[in-house]
Amino acid sequence: MEFLVNIRITWPDAMDPGLKAAVSEEERRRAAELAASGNLVRMWRVPGRTENWGLWRAADPTELHTIISALPVWPWMDVTVHSLADHPVDPGPTV
Repeated sequence: MEFLVNIRITWPDAMDPGLKAAVSEEERRRAAELAASGNLVRMWRVPGRTENWGLWRAADPTELHTIISALPVWPWMDVTVHSLADHPVDPGPTV
């Protein structure tokens, strides 16, 4: 299944800068692993915000939740998930 996922990150004002840097670095590493496994297909940044939209793949909503809730930034994330269905005029994946 494919999912369109919006993630907004809210870092606490009093967060230790070292912790924030470490969590951010771990998040980038984990995102690379998820891209390599095919779970994270695409990712777009929302300009000027700590927010992104991503195209994700998982077997079902439960697997997607397991993947996203294990992300290092999870405690600071607000997530909205939209399940996607095939459309009859979809031109297919572009390369």
